[in-house]
Amino acid sequence: MKHVLLFAAIVFVSAPAFAAKPCEELKAEIEKKLEAKGVKDYSLEVVENADVADQKVVGSCDGGTKKIVYARK
Repeated sequence: MKHVLLFAAIVFVSAPAFAAKPCEELKAEIEKKLEAKGVKDYSLEVVENADVADQKVVGSCDGGTKKIVYARK
């Protein structure tokens, strides 16, 4: 039983590392969702974590090293 719990804990902690998507792939998915909801006049930009200021973050990519930010035009 202890081995099962240990395995589950390891999988849970390491899951985000395996789920990391390339930025362009995630950006395309977000664009598709926004357009399906009828959102127009917006921009999505991939930025380094350190470059995020007062922008709205809508995604994290490349293993958490970059963010996708949303802005209305």
